[in-house]
Amino acid sequence: MTTDILLVTGLSGAGKSTVLKTLEDLGWEVVDNLPLVLLDRLLEAPLSAGRADDSQPLAIGIGTQTRDFDPERIVERIRSLRDEHGLDVGMLFLDCSGAELERRYSETRRRHPLAPDRPAHDGIARERELLRPLRDWANRLIDTTDLNAHALASQVRATFGGHGGDAPVLSIQSFGFARGLPRNADLVFDMRFLRNPHWQPALRPGTGLDPDVAAYVAADPAYPAAMERIGELLELLIPRYRAEGKSYVSVAIGCTGGRHRSVHVAEHLAARLRGAGFSPTITHRDLGAAPQDSLEGPPAST
Repeated sequence: MTTDILLVTGLSGAGKSTVLKTLEDLGWEVVDNLPLVLLDRLLEAPLSAGRADDSQPLAIGIGTQTRDFDPERIVERIRSLRDEHGLDVGMLFLDCSGAELERRYSETRRRHPLAPDRPAHDGIARERELLRPLRDWANRLIDTTDLNAHALASQVRATFGGHGGDAPVLSIQSFGFARGLPRNADLVFDMRFLRNPHWQPALRPGTGLDPDVAAYVAADPAYPAAMERIGELLELLIPRYRAEGKSYVSVAIGCTGGRHRSVHVAEHLAARLRGAGFSPTITHRDLGAAPQDSLEGPPAST
């Protein structure tokens, strides 16, 4: 039997197909919409040709369209697989806002599976209620409201691509508070206490990746001590997350617009962590956003 099973479920239109395809690309065995009564038969089936052992992780897609779908029975089956058979069984739930799901169904002109002759809103509400026991039970959750297929696949690769390792996948992203907090961030650091390059006309068009902008941010009197303490905190916490078995850690660095201070600080911290033996990936969510005075608030007095 395989010793690692992930049940993938969630709202229709939230990205289950993308997740399963990505897991398959990562080397997982993937089965979609398997009736629950056939699970034992699947686990007892002989290995396919070319597989020398049973170490390949297994992902099983389930949803309201799965034959004999019963959330309570699924939860009980997970308990049985864990407690009686000693299997490592996890559940990933894909959530999404109702408004975004309605938009997706409208764009694709598909009908919601639970509302073929009614507005998609009705099917989304009904499905959300049906899936509530699984959402409450799931030990992993990804909210795909703000994720396109590419971003969702990237998050799945970051979360599950290191299968078999003991270190969490570490990601660092910069963002602008004016455009909202990143979803699924574990640690958030606010850089709005640093002086803002946006109010320097020569620096405004640039970003935190530019040397002159970086030098301006780093020259703030509070910068050296703040970077040292944040860096020390991350170096303390990341091994603790590893000890607790956390699969990935997402660190979000924010400023007002997400183009200057947060970008530089994210790069600075990523470089420090690489020097300490970690392997962070870095993204800048709002780097391409246009500068806008109304987002930045009034300039600090000098």
